[in-house]
Amino acid sequence: MATEDSKRTVIRNARLVDGSGAPETNADVVFEDGIIREVLAAGKAHTAHAHRIIEADGLLLTPGWVDIHTHYDAQATWDPWLTPSSWHGATTVVMGNCGVGFAPAHEDRHEWLIELMEGVEDIPGAAMTEGLTWGWRSFPEYMDTLAAQERVIDLGAQIAHGALRAYVMGERGAANESATEADIAEMAKQVDEAMAAGALGFSTSRTPIHKSKSGELVPGTTADENELFGIAEAMNKHGRGVFQFAPEHKVLPTDEWPWMREMAKRNPDVTVSVNLNQDDAAPEVWRTVLKELDRAQADGLNIIAQVAGRSIGVLMCLEGSFHPLAFHPAWQEIAHLPHADKVKALRDETLRNKFVNEIPRDGGFFEGIVLSRLWKMFPVTDANINYEPNPKTDSIDALAQNRRIAPMDMVYDQLLANNGRGMIYMPFFNYSYGDLSMTHELMQHEHTRNGLSDAGAHCGAICDGGMPTFLMTHWVRDRERGPRLQLEKMVQRQTRKTAELYGLMDRGLIAPGLRADLNLIDFDALTFDMPEMVYDFPANGRRLVQHAKGYVGTFVNGVQTVERDEFTGALPGKLLRG
Repeated sequence: MATEDSKRTVIRNARLVDGSGAPETNADVVFEDGIIREVLAAGKAHTAHAHRIIEADGLLLTPGWVDIHTHYDAQATWDPWLTPSSWHGATTVVMGNCGVGFAPAHEDRHEWLIELMEGVEDIPGAAMTEGLTWGWRSFPEYMDTLAAQERVIDLGAQIAHGALRAYVMGERGAANESATEADIAEMAKQVDEAMAAGALGFSTSRTPIHKSKSGELVPGTTADENELFGIAEAMNKHGRGVFQFAPEHKVLPTDEWPWMREMAKRNPDVTVSVNLNQDDAAPEVWRTVLKELDRAQADGLNIIAQVAGRSIGVLMCLEGSFHPLAFHPAWQEIAHLPHADKVKALRDETLRNKFVNEIPRDGGFFEGIVLSRLWKMFPVTDANINYEPNPKTDSIDALAQNRRIAPMDMVYDQLLANNGRGMIYMPFFNYSYGDLSMTHELMQHEHTRNGLSDAGAHCGAICDGGMPTFLMTHWVRDRERGPRLQLEKMVQRQTRKTAELYGLMDRGLIAPGLRADLNLIDFDALTFDMPEMVYDFPANGRRLVQHAKGYVGTFVNGVQTVERDEFTGALPGKLLRG
């Protein structure tokens, strides 16, 4: 009996944007056995032997999104659905970013690795403790574990510096001590084995923002150049691989660029990929980085910057990891209570007075963390959350002044709204100008690549796994505070360009001979649901989620996985091996 993916399918009269950057056309697309067979002018496809004919009637047809920056390293061992990415048209995702992961791992390091991931990526530790299957020690064994499981989309993995250092160096590696020549040789050996087993690359973190639950820096944060070069050399032997890292943005051009250039010069087959964000403390550094990117590429050095499609921000709520009241000493009176009891307590006028009117004697901490940032905090009130709000009109500061009330009164009421589930959005990176003008420029730069969705991570503070959907809705269709971006270029950046970065040349483009990874989208209706906190992880772990509406169909390797925003139940996804 033929399987679904071996049956000939014809999508007729689609608004085709094929991922190449070429202008959209009206087209028919034919696929069979998971492979695109023909791309023809609309109405030209032969349908006599088709098992299925899909009348697109002008719906947008794109390649499936390729998201290169996720943190499903734990979730992938228990969750075949890999949400939120699969809700938002992603057909391929890459995990193991920013130096945190779970392989290689000695048995006595399991809980330590969980605490590292919890601290850096805000994934509930109890959920990982209950949900992680383990059953591996080496990275190749981890890959075999992943390969044995069914899932809805394709998944690629990178080997992470934190796990690698702890595995090779033990407590010395965890404590960020300098690696010896023998340590470097053993790390290179492990990376060599990981690449041979199909790792897509290696990741590290060099920013002090990334810390474990107990406050320790990610292993490798202060690693010497020789250690980084030894790892890159092991990757270069395989003629491929991405060296991805999270930098300290304020010093990126001065402290990191020299070794990045030297690494790229020594290892031409390795792509150096650096996260690029705008820090309020150094809001113009990104301009220097773009110049360095241009200079490096002109010198033949394979360096790119990975950029986000919107600001890196936090959604603050009483159930979340961060909210303004939690920085006030009065919060400690109720912090231990269940959510419903917190809400009840906060309705007491005496407690309200403490939060709203009493400035704590804490050396200016509350003023610095909360009161001075109210211009950058925005109440979430619409069904379609605004990710480019105007501080002059939409911020808590501005709204409170207009209504002639205290800003903290508005903060208090907003967090108590909807039975204590009200939210406040605060951009963290990439919003120093009060808009997304910097992001607009970054997404048009030849040497940047779309990423940084952090899908699967920061469960109590963000839900940016829907960033590919945001590219289509905000940047192409809806933006009002500045120029929009071209549909064909945005599709290309989230499909072919991201696939090419990791050498995934069989996808990201709708062309004969390539994989039938596709999105059929009702572009005019494409939108988000409101973010909400759910408790659907193991051990009732919490996470912020945001569903999409408008994905009429998503196909992975020719198999339909989503129909009108609902899963079909099919699990055609595979582990990718580089």
